[in-house]
Amino acid sequence: MKPEFRPDPVLKDVILIKPARIGDARGWFSETYNARLYAQAGIPDDFVQDNESRSETIGTLRGLHFQLPPHAQAKLVRCTHGRILDVVVDIRQGSPTFGRHTSVELSAKNGQQLYVPAGFAHGFCTMEPDCEISYKVTAYYYAPEFDRGLAFDDPGLGIEWPFPAQDMVLSDRDRRHPRLSELGDVFPLATAGAAR
Repeated sequence: MKPEFRPDPVLKDVILIKPARIGDARGWFSETYNARLYAQAGIPDDFVQDNESRSETIGTLRGLHFQLPPHAQAKLVRCTHGRILDVVVDIRQGSPTFGRHTSVELSAKNGQQLYVPAGFAHGFCTMEPDCEISYKVTAYYYAPEFDRGLAFDDPGLGIEWPFPAQDMVLSDRDRRHPRLSELGDVFPLATAGAAR
């Protein structure tokens, strides 16, 4: 059985993926990545590294993060334990959807994945305790000098997080990211496309 690929209705380059699950009395089996099928669906990226994170407290927010070229990363994100609200913001200068966002619930139960191209800021908030997130990326390593962020609570973005800002658990760094209007021209549309 093949996975289902659904481009986001707002951010067409962001794709929601539902891998097929084959179940029986023992449980289920799922093929969570197949380069050929993903390329046929418009995800030709060469994923070179797998990352995992764990957030123990409900209401933990990580984001909104991105890396600048030449270390820009596309991501393929899934939640392997618990449940998260995953959020993506288009930060490609000149894009018709610049500054717009989408959000989707990813959980171990629904098994869905989200493809986030380079040129988008990404973050998530845990909706249950003990969440584990696994994601593939297209660029090796974390590059601190190219690492950037976008304010999760920028009123201009209008993101509806599941908890009030003051109740969420964030790093000090994630509380200090600039708003979109202060970000500057970090991802010209041509550069973001080339990074993909």
